Amino acid sequence: MNLKKSILTCVLLTIVALFECKAAGSYAIVVREKVATDPEWKKVVEELRAKHAGAVTVHWENDLTDALPKLQEIHPSFTCFVTPCTESGPGFVAQVHRLTRQYDDDIYTDTRWGIVTGYDAASALKLVKFDQPITVKKVSSGTEFAMEMVEQGIWYDELVKNKTVSKQTAEGEVVEGECPTDTTQLIADTLSDWKSDLFITSGHGFKQGWQIGFRYKNGHFQSKDGQLFGKDTTGKIFPINSDHPRVYLPIGNCSIGCVENENAYTIAMMKSAGVKGMIGYTVPTWYGYAGWGMLDYFVEQPGRYTLNEAFLANQLALVHRLETSFPGAMKMSPNPGKTSRAHSPLTPAGKALGVKQSDAPGLLHDRDVLAYYGDPALQAIMSSRTPAYDQKLTKDGDVYTLTVTGKRGEKSFAPVNTNGSQRGGRPIIQLLPRRVGQVEILDGKEHAPVVADDFILIPNPGVGEGMTLRFRAKAIERP
Repeated sequence: MNLKKSILTCVLLTIVALFECKAAGSYAIVVREKVATDPEWKKVVEELRAKHAGAVTVHWENDLTDALPKLQEIHPSFTCFVTPCTESGPGFVAQVHRLTRQYDDDIYTDTRWGIVTGYDAASALKLVKFDQPITVKKVSSGTEFAMEMVEQGIWYDELVKNKTVSKQTAEGEVVEGECPTDTTQLIADTLSDWKSDLFITSGHGFKQGWQIGFRYKNGHFQSKDGQLFGKDTTGKIFPINSDHPRVYLPIGNCSIGCVENENAYTIAMMKSAGVKGMIGYTVPTWYGYAGWGMLDYFVEQPGRYTLNEAFLANQLALVHRLETSFPGAMKMSPNPGKTSRAHSPLTPAGKALGVKQSDAPGLLHDRDVLAYYGDPALQAIMSSRTPAYDQKLTKDGDVYTLTVTGKRGEKSFAPVNTNGSQRGGRPIIQLLPRRVGQVEILDGKEHAPVVADDFILIPNPGVGEGMTLRFRAKAIERP
């Protein structure tokens, strides 16, 4: 077999009619009744309704689960949770995760969701009024990332002092250079002056800040009263004020996504650093699958997923890894930040994925503690580059064909970059353009694919020759 052209092909033959989401139910706004009736927050909801034609508002009062019956009825493609910053927090985010896996009977997330919040209602309104796409061409970071996957970039090493790596043009050379030990001002400048479209951080984080150095003394970023600023090791302050629209991935930072009041780091990133969409751990992070996987899907597959789609894809991957390896573990609901060991032994299928018995508490920990902030329909996407493998979904009548073609020979499905925790090995995920009905897989079951109502998941084939999968599904006509 030609290793230079490893091809993975999935054919879905569907005789059933597709369940296209009704226009009225494609976007849901979930908001607490008392918030929806507040004059200022009402403007936020009204702006979302005007922005997304046919959006449905779903109210709840005593508990977020009050919204579930209506959400199950309309099964929206997008679900936006509107809440003041004082009413969010780790518990709320965990509830959102668990709620959005219950729209139908499978164990996977059933919608593309996001939380809209802000310093105040006016800040939240400004966030949702933004309606332009973000094409990520310039990336700045406090940790290593796959530079070959971006047009322009610069990162400052959190592990090795005085080290920086940059790339000035799309086809330019990746250059390693020297920089001061304290990089506070340099990193602040990438937001204010250089105007990066994507900001990435790792290392030590807390509810109101980020420590720039991980293995050496450096400055830090901090938030207070909605303002973001850098503070170097001498105490010098660098206020950060930028209206440049960007997205933010604090992939390895503890608690940066914890929003409990107006002093939260997330709130300052959105209010004074131009962030329109971001993720963030709401509790301390130590395992890393949920956060670091955002690089695997968003940065290292440039142009394939929006930021929110990458968030969804990685959540699907995590749930698949957890349930495949530890059957029944999805029924467990540990408190956010607490670990709980799956009682079932590791399955052979899990071992085949490279999972260890000791991964159970980590996967459970990460499942419900990474938040997505911003409108889930935000069109924020990496500028297209040549990925490690191509995937293409085509339709001919009721036949759907997903073709995945390796571009790097036997390394096509290997990790592009290994910096961080729990990197690589992510399954191939294709989000379907519309929901499909019952599907019967007639061929290719040996490859353990998952075909749900709105996505296809194929376990990563790893390195080697590649393979071909064919799926046929006879459909059931809608009554």
